[in-house]
Amino acid sequence: MTKLLELRAVVEAAPDAVAAVLLDVGPGGRSPLAATGTIEHDDGDEFVVIQEGSRITVTVDRAARSVSQQGEWWYRGVTSVEPDPRGSLVVHRVFNVAPGHRWAVRMVSRGPLNAAPTAFATQLEQLSRLLGAAAWVITD
Repeated sequence: MTKLLELRAVVEAAPDAVAAVLLDVGPGGRSPLAATGTIEHDDGDEFVVIQEGSRITVTVDRAARSVSQQGEWWYRGVTSVEPDPRGSLVVHRVFNVAPGHRWAVRMVSRGPLNAAPTAFATQLEQLSRLLGAAAWVITD
């Protein structure tokens, strides 16, 4: 598994409060990451959703305050909530989980990697509104 991208943001709210919203990813959930599509399989904190013809496995780890979304081939996105002196640090990481074919992943990952910062900022804005707390992307 190779990390391809990491995005970070601060939310001025306690980690447990941020995680309570962010990890509510089931269909109809409050989270900006909530699954859309058709649920194929559901085991509570792990389910498979069919989204635009692709199978995405969503796994919630409440103890680690994280949620992962993994596609069938190369993509794995993990969003986590960590304590921060200003409230919470929300970190989104994108990994290549393909067992090989690095050249192919470089080609197909361009679109998702280029779109990730805008999607992350939009999700952070939604999270901020839901919590009634200030939030901003760290751009260092």
